[in-house]
Amino acid sequence: MEASQLERIAAQIQRSPFARSLGIRLEKLEEGHAVATMKVREDMLNFQGNPHGGAIFALADTAFGAAGNSHGTKAVALDMTISYVSAVEAGALLRAEAREESLGNRIGFYRITVTDQAGSLVANVQATVYRKREPLPGFDGS
Repeated sequence: MEASQLERIAAQIQRSPFARSLGIRLEKLEEGHAVATMKVREDMLNFQGNPHGGAIFALADTAFGAAGNSHGTKAVALDMTISYVSAVEAGALLRAEAREESLGNRIGFYRITVTDQAGSLVANVQATVYRKREPLPGFDGS
């Protein structure tokens, strides 16, 4: 895929209202690979004072969605399994890196790691996409 197409896909992902509301930034996008970051804010903490699992999951899902859709074909999640390994505090910068492990005609398998600014593992994710036979919005001439 051309670099300009990847840039257009990255721009679409960066405009996602949900990701923006959490301060998630797409830092890197290549075919089958994406990196997204998010700073843990006070309003993302649960009642125990740890980052809410949903916030960490959303970061991982954003990187996964970016990597899965990086081929320009609409891809939707079939499943995601997350294992939380360690907690971080408010102010921590989290990094989710999604890598394509298998690319089939319709199914793709991804591994996503979420780490803190020191590189320590926070969460490990496995995920599967289903590729529709449709281009991403804006890539079909519309």
